[in-house]
Amino acid sequence: MSDQPTSTPTRGDPARLAAVVVVSVIIPCLDEEEAIPAVVTAVRAQGAADIIVVDGGSRDRTVERAAAAGARVVQERRRGYGRAVQAGIAALRGDTDIVVFIDGDGSDRPEFIPALIAPIADGRAVFVHGSRTRGDREPGSLALQQVAAGHVAGLLLRLIYGASFTDMSPFRAIRYDALQRLGMREPTYGWNLEMLMRIVAAGLPYVEIPVGQRRRIGGVSKVSGNAAAGVKAAWSISATFVRLALSLRREKRA
Repeated sequence: MSDQPTSTPTRGDPARLAAVVVVSVIIPCLDEEEAIPAVVTAVRAQGAADIIVVDGGSRDRTVERAAAAGARVVQERRRGYGRAVQAGIAALRGDTDIVVFIDGDGSDRPEFIPALIAPIADGRAVFVHGSRTRGDREPGSLALQQVAAGHVAGLLLRLIYGASFTDMSPFRAIRYDALQRLGMREPTYGWNLEMLMRIVAAGLPYVEIPVGQRRRIGGVSKVSGNAAAGVKAAWSISATFVRLALSLRREKRA
């Protein structure tokens, strides 16, 4: 399921949504001191009740700047994107209704948060995925390998599960109670793909909306800006798909 493509947020008012649902935002970070203050400030403007910045062992001033901007900082010394996100999930408030995930480098657009959570708040979906490839993209915001990986993952998900995702964007929202039941385990960059697979395997209602992508505010991408890390991430994503597809098939047969 998907909404019609659009280049700007069209649905959801921050004040109205904040009045009816408790939204917590998780921002995994590593050496993002240049971007994180602006990201936290922009997320706060969208009515988030709680903003959790998970620091993965930054060597710069990410922690100090995130806290000064009003975020609650959680530190996860073990490396791995999935481990950082899971640390954020473990720190969520008990009254959370919807969890939003967004990167801390400034490339995702926080102004789309209301559009992401509106289908969940309205009861039309349990999960909403923000596609970077379907929205307006600034030149140089996505590396070719990121676009290609999203297309390949989308093709595999469509062939095996009949799903209609076009990207593996980290910018997404999910109902908290559904997240608790998913059984997420992947500790690396494959975490985002694992969530998509578990969503469709469980038959949960989802929506994908276009959110586009900006160039990161500063620093170096942990994936696209480093060839070795890009290869490692691609391998992790491919291995996760095969491993989890086989595991989900066994679970279904059982």
